[in-house]
Amino acid sequence: MNLELLLSYIQNKLADDLFQLGLYQCMLSFLVACFVAVVSIPVVIKISELKFLMEKPGHRSSHKTATPTFGGISIFAAILISYFLWPAIDQTDIYRTNLSIVGMSILFFIGIKDDMVGIDPNKKIFFQVLPSLILIFFGKLRIDYLYGIFGLYHINDVFSVLITCLIFITIINAINLIDGIDGLAGGISTLASLTFGSWFLLTNHFAMACLAFTLAGALIGFLRFNFSHTSKIFMGNTGSLILGFLLSFFAVRFINLNNSFRFDPTSFFNAPIVAIVILIVPIFDTLRVFLVRIMAGRSPFSADRNHMHHIMIDNGLSHAAATGVLCAVSLANTVLFFLFHRDISNTVSLFILIGMFFLYMAIGVFLKMRARVRAIDKPRRKGLYLSQLASAFSGRNILRYL
Repeated sequence: MNLELLLSYIQNKLADDLFQLGLYQCMLSFLVACFVAVVSIPVVIKISELKFLMEKPGHRSSHKTATPTFGGISIFAAILISYFLWPAIDQTDIYRTNLSIVGMSILFFIGIKDDMVGIDPNKKIFFQVLPSLILIFFGKLRIDYLYGIFGLYHINDVFSVLITCLIFITIINAINLIDGIDGLAGGISTLASLTFGSWFLLTNHFAMACLAFTLAGALIGFLRFNFSHTSKIFMGNTGSLILGFLLSFFAVRFINLNNSFRFDPTSFFNAPIVAIVILIVPIFDTLRVFLVRIMAGRSPFSADRNHMHHIMIDNGLSHAAATGVLCAVSLANTVLFFLFHRDISNTVSLFILIGMFFLYMAIGVFLKMRARVRAIDKPRRKGLYLSQLASAFSGRNILRYL
């Protein structure tokens, strides 16, 4: 994507009547979704308190008091009302977006059951695969072009279905796993939705753009209560499964459309890399936690406090500060990649991301070590910090800090 051409393209778009109509619809959807979430969440909180539907603090929890955990209900309602309130401007993606609402509804009810009584992990995976397959087969949504990564371009249907399904499962679980502190899953998802939505809007895919901005508006309304001290609520699995599914949908469709419009000034020749960068925090954190657990001889799905947000909290940061840092990292990576990605092949970009992941691992080791030292009595902290720093990277000792 050429930046000068893009700026000229945007200027021309602003004078287009159809684009203006799409822009107004996206803005209205955003505002209505935010309003519905703000109005409905107090009702959900009240019902949760009356029926004792609260999440109690545990050894892995970052909160101190019992808190309602059904914020996903308001997010779901806000998306449905705001998206279907307006007539469709274009028919390009209407069927696919409608199918995404079907898939989102399936995950909504699975999330409610998981929040209330729990659900078997195998069944949870099955109900993540099911809505993904609905979009893959009925909506013909799949990754069938790899943009020259490792010399691969077009791939056959079997691998296309498998890769697309894997993307859905990975992103859904990545968003679910980072939902551990106030505002993190909501903040990251808001940034990603606005980024994908802006691109869909510029390329006249108004149905996709409207859905993306609707999700962002619902999340802004939710975050107002998620950060509250007097009327706090969590999104729960109900909300995080919805977010992960819709972000997966946006990412896969973004990759598809860039393949179809390779010669458009708004297209990206490295769309898969861009999609990873936009979702870099949840993807990196999930890969890191799984790798750490496997290296420690445990199941990658076992529960612990090894997520980066837990480590940052253990280092003394507040929920808001930890969320702010990780959201800033996500935003900075996206902006820097857009500025400097030109003239770099997709294979090289992937190797750069792999190098960044190992840097992320090293930062995790350092912060984990610092958190352990911080827990020691203050008079002894300084000397022990230096001694542990010297021995941390010797032999198997590193596993203690992963």
